[in-house]
Amino acid sequence: MKMKNRIIIGMLFVIILMWSCERNNSSLDTVTLKQSINQSAADLNTAMEIIGTSKAFSLLTVSESGAKSVSGDSIYRVYIGLDQVKGVYDYNPVTTFERGISLIKYFTKTADSNYMVVKMPLKKIERPGSLRHYEEADSVLTNNFSIAVSEYHNNYNSFRDFDYILASQISIDDAVAGALNIEYVVSPAAGTDYKSQYTFTDGYSAKYKYLSGDTTVSGFGIFKDDAMLYEEKRQTVRNDTAKFGREHMYTLTIGDVQIVRKSGIVAPAIYVNGVLQTNAMVEIVDKAVDPEATVCKKRDIRITFDDGTVTTVSAMIGESVENIKVLFESLHNVYFAAYIVDWIAYDIYYQR
Repeated sequence: MKMKNRIIIGMLFVIILMWSCERNNSSLDTVTLKQSINQSAADLNTAMEIIGTSKAFSLLTVSESGAKSVSGDSIYRVYIGLDQVKGVYDYNPVTTFERGISLIKYFTKTADSNYMVVKMPLKKIERPGSLRHYEEADSVLTNNFSIAVSEYHNNYNSFRDFDYILASQISIDDAVAGALNIEYVVSPAAGTDYKSQYTFTDGYSAKYKYLSGDTTVSGFGIFKDDAMLYEEKRQTVRNDTAKFGREHMYTLTIGDVQIVRKSGIVAPAIYVNGVLQTNAMVEIVDKAVDPEATVCKKRDIRITFDDGTVTTVSAMIGESVENIKVLFESLHNVYFAAYIVDWIAYDIYYQR
């Protein structure tokens, strides 16, 4: 009888010990999630503070005001390679105003080069609408901005059929401020494949990509060297049996933490270093019906831990959201490259 009692007591002790360990592991998982998401958010905020105060950031705030658009006429065709536009071009303000004057009239070719190098005042880049207008203050401006294009390929057949490559290094006040790279291919057969990247001088970079097809992927990310600090990505996969013929997946990554929502599944999942966190609850809060909603536009994400505490993405990275939005929109459109490099290249090619 005593032996039986000892066995029962021993079994109870083991059960209690296992239950205690399970509780401890559960708490550890929650603490790890909290620590990971807080540290990841802090790393992102640090990155955005550094990026936002960099000299190059002002370039990325350039909007489409004053932009010229490429003709959508399918008859219009052009191929421009680097060999056709290479050289050093210095900005020289024109003091008399002429309506419709070509942009190249404001530049003088000062040297030969294997690159296409454009030098001009940073103030003019920041206000592209002022490029063709002379102001008295322009007389004291110096050409303290330069973009050195090492690869250029502009093969345009129509707005549904073209391929474009730009590789360049940017300098401000005679110091390297970063590098801009763009690859853009559109074809009737293959659809769209677009990639753009701006690399800052301190190891940070921002990347945007869009790939269409049976599987369509769009994503924007911020990196420190090879480490991902932030990424929002959408993926849709053709599936004839799915609702509207497509399956959708939205992924938000902040450092080690990843939040995933898939179509057909009510609750989003949250992971730390690829491990599913079963004790946390995630809710995506959209402020308006928008299939393209992002953390920068109409979207927030609420995380409830198993101890009842709650946080939101906006609370953790709210101060960084506006700069993230600027980077996203800039790499999506890359206005300043179109204003300067492309239109000077067109003017040189057509000898305007």
